Amino acid sequence: MSSSSLRVVVAMSGGVDSSVAAYLLKEQGYDVLAIFMKNWHDESVTISSECPWLEDSYDAMIVAQKLKIPFQVIDLSIQYKDKIVDYMFAEYRVGRTPNPDILCNREIKFDIFLQTALELNADYIATGHYAQVESKELDGKKVYYLKSGKDKDKDQSYFLCQLNQDQLSKTLFPIGHLKKDEVRRIAKNNGIITANKKDSQGLCFVGKVKLPDFLQQKLSKKRGNIVLIPNNLNLYKKFNNEEHHNDDSNGYMYQPNMGKVIGLHNGAHFFTIGQRKGLSIGGMKEPLFVLATDTNKNIIYVGEGENHPGLYRFSLRVKKTKMHNVVDKLDFSNYQSLTARIRYRQPLQKVDIKLMSKHYLIYFDKKQKSIAKGQFIAIYNDDNLISSGVIE
Repeated sequence: MSSSSLRVVVAMSGGVDSSVAAYLLKEQGYDVLAIFMKNWHDESVTISSECPWLEDSYDAMIVAQKLKIPFQVIDLSIQYKDKIVDYMFAEYRVGRTPNPDILCNREIKFDIFLQTALELNADYIATGHYAQVESKELDGKKVYYLKSGKDKDKDQSYFLCQLNQDQLSKTLFPIGHLKKDEVRRIAKNNGIITANKKDSQGLCFVGKVKLPDFLQQKLSKKRGNIVLIPNNLNLYKKFNNEEHHNDDSNGYMYQPNMGKVIGLHNGAHFFTIGQRKGLSIGGMKEPLFVLATDTNKNIIYVGEGENHPGLYRFSLRVKKTKMHNVVDKLDFSNYQSLTARIRYRQPLQKVDIKLMSKHYLIYFDKKQKSIAKGQFIAIYNDDNLISSGVIE
């Protein structure tokens, strides 16, 4: 089937990546339609006086006009609130660290947006992600693989770690084989106005609003103690069991009497493991980092210096029910070499995975910094993202 007979609906964000994705598809002869998703316009939780989506939608419209492709805006703000924003607040409220961008892709872009595109008789959707999809015949069935983008500095496969076979079968990543400077060069050479536009740094649904400001409008402030845990490796090991590399423990639980109170905070739910900013405590020899939070007792445990042993762990666990396989019927024992990352742009780390009765234990070759409950771990075989899960 020729590309000219295939319709592709592009998620146009108003940035250079989705602009070039649309341009490339048009050049390849696809029947291209551009849609901008209006995701958030709840003024009750928007501090900035600026309208975070209006400028982006205007840029997307100008690019669509330049490319002579149909353009429309769809309002998904209700679905965003139900599936992403409420989830995020609920996670922070109990001391977990969510990743709304991953849920945004799973629940909105590659679910609701995909269904909208299919209703418009689309064969595929496309986004400006730096990732790739490859298909192979396996036992008479076509299997789709999610692969890292060519530009390792911009690889966004981590954000797509919750996609499934059906979603991948209907998705194109037109710029996944390009590097960022190549994308900007294509945009510039073809008179696309977003060529030099800066990448978005805000939350996926509230634009330029910073996360702490956003959280404080829905989560109440509540004064609590900041407890300093001594920088003592033996003490830490005694309680953490980290010297037992194969120990099936759920990590370390701090107690108030293990340290001393050095200050106050405005709510444990505003902090996450590894956080440095926002503690506002002076007079220390080294910067303070959050080691743990207790939202029930409203206590933050901190350590002095980025090498504090409380920041590092060898292992983590994922409930079996929270492990998602990109490729169906995945068996980790079939892979000789596995790697993983727990955050975007983190270099891939070697891991071993052990299946227990109700969860997976994932061991790293090297200790990892700032592992927090609620984060996603993405697991790779070479450059194929094969699985992901929510950290407990």
